[in-house]
Amino acid sequence: MKPSDHPEFFRLPPPEGRSRESTIVLDGEGNFWHEGARVTHPGMARAFASWVGRHPDDGRFILNNGYDWTYFHVEDTPFFVERVFEDPREVELSDGTREPFEPDRLGVGRSGALYLPVKDGQYRARFRREPQLSLLDRLEEGAGGTIFLKLGDLRWELPRASPEA
Repeated sequence: MKPSDHPEFFRLPPPEGRSRESTIVLDGEGNFWHEGARVTHPGMARAFASWVGRHPDDGRFILNNGYDWTYFHVEDTPFFVERVFEDPREVELSDGTREPFEPDRLGVGRSGALYLPVKDGQYRARFRREPQLSLLDRLEEGAGGTIFLKLGDLRWELPRASPEA
Protein backbone atom coordinates (compact mmCIF):
# COMPACT_ATOMS: atom_id res chain seq x y z
CA MET A 1 0.00 0.00 0.00
CA LYS A 2 1.35 3.40 -1.00
CA PRO A 3 0.72 6.49 1.11
CA SER A 4 -1.46 7.86 -1.73
CA ASP A 5 -3.93 5.04 -1.05
CA HIS A 6 -4.75 6.62 2.32
CA PRO A 7 -7.96 8.71 2.19
CA GLU A 8 -6.28 11.75 3.81
CA PHE A 9 -3.12 11.70 1.64
CA PHE A 10 -4.05 14.81 -0.35
CA ARG A 11 -5.06 16.72 2.77
CA LEU A 12 -1.83 16.23 4.71
CA PRO A 13 0.49 19.25 4.96
CA PRO A 14 3.68 19.22 2.90
CA PRO A 15 6.90 18.00 4.49
CA GLU A 16 8.43 20.57 6.83
CA GLY A 17 10.08 23.46 5.00
CA ARG A 18 8.46 22.58 1.68
CA SER A 19 5.47 23.72 -0.31
CA ARG A 20 2.89 21.94 -2.43
CA GLU A 21 3.39 24.59 -5.13
CA SER A 22 6.11 23.95 -7.70
CA THR A 23 7.71 25.73 -10.65
CA ILE A 24 7.15 22.69 -12.87
CA VAL A 25 5.41 23.52 -16.15
CA LEU A 26 4.13 21.23 -18.92
CA ASP A 27 4.22 23.28 -22.11
CA GLY A 28 1.93 23.01 -25.12
CA GLU A 29 4.37 20.72 -26.93
CA GLY A 30 4.54 18.18 -24.10
CA ASN A 31 7.85 19.27 -22.58
CA PHE A 32 8.33 19.58 -18.83
CA TRP A 33 10.21 22.58 -17.43
CA HIS A 34 11.53 23.13 -13.91
CA GLU A 35 12.69 26.53 -12.70
CA GLY A 36 12.87 27.73 -16.31
CA ALA A 37 15.02 24.83 -17.57
CA ARG A 38 13.66 22.08 -19.79
CA VAL A 39 13.66 18.62 -18.19
CA THR A 40 15.95 16.77 -20.60
CA HIS A 41 16.52 13.54 -18.69
CA PRO A 42 14.28 11.03 -20.50
CA GLY A 43 13.55 9.01 -17.34
CA MET A 44 12.53 12.09 -15.36
CA ALA A 45 10.30 13.38 -18.18
CA ARG A 46 8.63 9.93 -18.44
CA ALA A 47 8.16 9.82 -14.67
CA PHE A 48 6.56 13.27 -14.61
CA ALA A 49 4.24 12.26 -17.48
CA SER A 50 3.18 9.12 -15.59
CA TRP A 51 2.43 11.10 -12.39
CA VAL A 52 -0.09 13.53 -13.93
CA GLY A 53 -3.43 13.80 -12.19
CA ARG A 54 -5.86 16.20 -10.55
CA HIS A 55 -6.18 17.04 -6.91
CA PRO A 56 -9.40 15.35 -5.69
CA ASP A 57 -10.59 18.43 -3.79
CA ASP A 58 -9.74 21.45 -5.95
CA GLY A 59 -9.24 19.85 -9.39
CA ARG A 60 -5.86 21.51 -9.99
CA PHE A 61 -3.21 19.57 -11.85
CA ILE A 62 -0.77 17.64 -9.68
CA LEU A 63 2.18 15.31 -10.03
CA ASN A 64 1.65 12.35 -7.71
CA ASN A 65 4.21 9.54 -7.40
CA GLY A 66 2.29 7.76 -4.66
CA TYR A 67 4.60 8.99 -1.90
CA ASP A 68 4.41 12.75 -2.35
CA TRP A 69 2.61 15.20 -4.61
CA THR A 70 2.88 18.77 -5.86
CA TYR A 71 0.87 21.19 -7.92
CA PHE A 72 2.22 22.06 -11.37
CA HIS A 73 1.15 24.24 -14.30
CA VAL A 74 -0.26 22.84 -17.57
CA GLU A 75 -0.17 25.29 -20.50
CA ASP A 76 -2.47 23.35 -22.83
CA THR A 77 -3.31 19.74 -22.08
CA PRO A 78 -1.90 17.24 -19.56
CA PHE A 79 -1.58 14.30 -21.96
CA PHE A 80 -0.15 13.89 -25.44
CA VAL A 81 -0.71 11.26 -28.11
CA GLU A 82 2.64 9.62 -28.82
CA ARG A 83 1.59 6.90 -31.28
CA VAL A 84 -1.42 5.76 -33.27
CA PHE A 85 -2.15 2.05 -33.71
CA GLU A 86 -4.57 0.98 -36.42
CA ASP A 87 -5.20 -2.59 -35.30
CA PRO A 88 -6.54 -2.45 -32.68
CA ARG A 89 -7.51 1.18 -33.06
CA GLU A 90 -5.65 2.72 -30.11
CA VAL A 91 -3.33 5.57 -29.20
CA GLU A 92 -0.38 5.52 -26.83
CA LEU A 93 -0.30 8.47 -24.45
CA SER A 94 2.59 10.36 -22.91
CA ASP A 95 2.01 8.55 -19.59
CA GLY A 96 2.68 5.19 -21.29
CA THR A 97 -0.94 4.03 -21.26
CA ARG A 98 -3.07 3.10 -24.24
CA GLU A 99 -6.53 4.44 -24.94
CA PRO A 100 -9.13 3.61 -27.59
CA PHE A 101 -8.72 5.78 -30.67
CA GLU A 102 -12.22 7.00 -31.49
CA PRO A 103 -11.86 9.31 -34.52
CA ASP A 104 -15.45 10.54 -34.16
CA ARG A 105 -14.35 12.23 -30.90
CA LEU A 106 -11.42 14.14 -32.44
CA GLY A 107 -11.26 17.90 -32.12
CA VAL A 108 -9.07 20.36 -33.97
CA GLY A 109 -7.45 23.34 -32.23
CA ARG A 110 -6.83 26.70 -33.81
CA SER A 111 -3.21 25.70 -34.49
CA GLY A 112 -4.46 22.67 -36.43
CA ALA A 113 -3.46 20.21 -33.71
CA LEU A 114 -5.76 17.25 -33.15
CA TYR A 115 -7.17 16.63 -29.66
CA LEU A 116 -8.81 13.52 -28.27
CA PRO A 117 -10.76 13.03 -25.02
CA VAL A 118 -8.98 10.44 -22.83
CA LYS A 119 -9.21 8.86 -19.39
CA ASP A 120 -12.98 8.38 -19.59
CA GLY A 121 -13.38 11.93 -20.93
CA GLN A 122 -11.79 13.52 -17.85
CA TYR A 123 -8.86 14.94 -19.85
CA ARG A 124 -7.86 15.93 -23.36
CA ALA A 125 -4.75 14.69 -25.14
CA ARG A 126 -3.07 16.70 -27.85
CA PHE A 127 -1.48 14.85 -30.75
CA ARG A 128 2.26 15.40 -30.94
CA ARG A 129 3.52 16.34 -34.38
CA GLU A 130 4.75 12.85 -35.43
CA PRO A 131 1.55 10.91 -34.62
CA GLN A 132 -0.55 13.59 -36.28
CA LEU A 133 1.64 13.49 -39.39
CA SER A 134 1.32 9.69 -39.43
CA LEU A 135 -2.38 10.19 -40.25
CA LEU A 136 -1.70 12.33 -43.35
CA ASP A 137 -1.80 9.44 -45.81
CA ARG A 138 -5.19 8.47 -44.38
CA LEU A 139 -6.83 11.85 -45.05
CA GLU A 140 -9.22 12.43 -47.94
CA GLU A 141 -10.78 15.66 -49.11
CA GLY A 142 -14.51 15.63 -49.71
CA ALA A 143 -16.94 18.06 -51.26
CA GLY A 144 -16.63 21.65 -50.06
CA GLY A 145 -13.19 21.04 -48.57
CA THR A 146 -14.41 18.66 -45.89
CA ILE A 147 -11.57 16.46 -44.62
CA PHE A 148 -12.12 12.80 -43.76
CA LEU A 149 -9.93 10.37 -41.86
CA LYS A 150 -10.08 6.89 -43.37
CA LEU A 151 -9.02 3.79 -41.42
CA GLY A 152 -9.76 0.54 -43.18
CA ASP A 153 -13.28 0.73 -44.59
CA LEU A 154 -14.42 3.43 -42.15
CA ARG A 155 -14.39 7.22 -42.64
CA TRP A 156 -14.81 10.05 -40.15
CA GLU A 157 -15.29 13.70 -40.92
CA LEU A 158 -12.73 15.81 -39.10
CA PRO A 159 -14.11 18.90 -37.41
CA ARG A 160 -12.92 22.33 -38.46
CA ALA A 161 -10.52 24.24 -36.24
CA SER A 162 -12.15 25.60 -33.11
CA PRO A 163 -11.26 29.19 -32.16
CA GLU A 164 -11.38 28.39 -28.44
CA ALA A 165 -9.30 25.20 -28.54
